Amino acid sequence: MTQVPGPMPELPPGTRVTLTITDIAFGGEGVARVEEFVVFVPFVVAGEVVEAEVTEVKKRFARARLVKVVQPSPERVTPPCRYFGECGGCQYQHLDYAAQLRVKHKQIADLFERIGGFASAVVAPVVPCPQPYGYRNRIMVRSQWNKPEHRLVVGFLRYDGRLAVDIEECRIAEPLLNEQLRQVRAKPPPKGGLKVVLRVAPEGWEVPRDSFFQNNFFLLPKLVEVVRERLRDAGTRHLVDVYCGVGFFGIELADLVESFVGIEFDAQAIRAAQRNAAARQRSNGEFLAGNAEALLPRVLARLSAGATTVVLDPPRVGCQPECLHVLRGARPAQILYVSCHPATLARDLNVLCAGGVYELAQLAPLDMFPQTQHVECVADLRAVTAMAKSANAASSASTASSAGENALSGPAPDAS
Repeated sequence: MTQVPGPMPELPPGTRVTLTITDIAFGGEGVARVEEFVVFVPFVVAGEVVEAEVTEVKKRFARARLVKVVQPSPERVTPPCRYFGECGGCQYQHLDYAAQLRVKHKQIADLFERIGGFASAVVAPVVPCPQPYGYRNRIMVRSQWNKPEHRLVVGFLRYDGRLAVDIEECRIAEPLLNEQLRQVRAKPPPKGGLKVVLRVAPEGWEVPRDSFFQNNFFLLPKLVEVVRERLRDAGTRHLVDVYCGVGFFGIELADLVESFVGIEFDAQAIRAAQRNAAARQRSNGEFLAGNAEALLPRVLARLSAGATTVVLDPPRVGCQPECLHVLRGARPAQILYVSCHPATLARDLNVLCAGGVYELAQLAPLDMFPQTQHVECVADLRAVTAMAKSANAASSASTASSAGENALSGPAPDAS
């Protein structure tokens, strides 16, 4: 019999409720229930009992602001940042760092099982950052005119994403960035509505102002180590670095392959990649400027699919559908997909693995963004060969046949 859900409880905005937090959702909000109706509350820890005030009510859920922690979790810590809870940059400063890693691992495993049906066993433990604060090498500062107070605000967006918070110091930013922030505040932009990008240049790399580079130098060596280990395990001879930026992965992996090709839309970044490769004496590769979906078919056509690895490191929105279509058709032996957005990564892996074209061998999360909801992931996909497909099909058929025979024969007669 189908169960009909009960009516939504009376929870108009402004209602105070006492909630038990049962989980932490992807994005950082705590999950609680009022008569089976879901309520999301930020800045809480699973297992806590809290008092919250409803701020928004939708058809299937509500949101509330934290008023008071009634029964705190032993994993709750005091946030070192005075702006935490108001600034939108961090979600987890109130959570012990070891607990942050466990929360992120569970969120990723749940997400990949829900979106792609991937087994949680393929998700490795989250690699911790050796420096959970003072690690960011790039931040975006916004200026906004505060009408009620008649003053210019220089800082970051609030957690609700509507207004800017006046920020004098960012605890997750590198010290050099905070020095730059002080300089900006001393001579602020002439008006509101402007954005200023502050960054610390990576040592030994040429990176144009608007080009991408990983934002955590402290965990970057481990990210390279993980990617190198997976490439070495595949034993391929050719590498195609798609969305290569200034050539980082292609250059760092060049010694493991006979040849590599970097593809990037930003022509300025490609010129920097060529100079970065020359500075490191990487002479076994080339860099091409243009759309990945246009260049990738031509590049893959001249390489042996069984001996080729493709590295994908796209923006947060993920790969273009045309690019995924090309990869499914060409079937390079290995795809190493590097992403800072697990949801779009799971979506794209679902496309690549559909119909048994690829299988996910391992998913390695790295905490490149401590104190925040974000996490970097390296997915290792392997092409499923025709022989393996045939063997799997035969195994499935044999299992089904045995099950059918057992079902037809029925239980053995009772000898007694």
